[in-house]
Amino acid sequence: MRRPIVGIIGAGACEPSVEELAAEVGREVARHDAVLICGGLGGVMSAAARGAKEVGGATVGILPGSSTRDANVYIDFPIATNMGQARNAIIVQTADVLIAVSGSYGTLSEIALALKIGRTVIALAPRFSIPGLRTAQSPVEAVQEALACVRKSPRPIDDTEHSLPPEP
Repeated sequence: MRRPIVGIIGAGACEPSVEELAAEVGREVARHDAVLICGGLGGVMSAAARGAKEVGGATVGILPGSSTRDANVYIDFPIATNMGQARNAIIVQTADVLIAVSGSYGTLSEIALALKIGRTVIALAPRFSIPGLRTAQSPVEAVQEALACVRKSPRPIDDTEHSLPPEP
């Protein structure tokens, strides 16, 4: 069985208190042997990836630009998309569950996309209220709830696209 993939979404620039929340979320994700996926740049993304790396976790960054060199130093697997904000759809589609740490319009777009396709989104320090958005009071609670959601409803692995068609 593959490791859960937890998307961490939030602002590209934020205050130190939010960075510390994001770093603790990253540490918790890694402690539970899940893979962290994010937008790969600064702010919440960098802090969460740093937290994951501090405890030996794996990180993936889905970058808006055309160069993998744009990734923050804590990203193990940078993926350059040259898609700008549209790269948010890749983050949301890839993650099994998402945790929002504060944020603004970009984060709102990721939350909306995630909820639209049926992904669970847990908000930590939310600046907004959205129907269907779950909230957590701490990084530990956010990650525990996220992983409980993945265990309850794991995404099936669809092998049909790799199968040969039936013979006539």
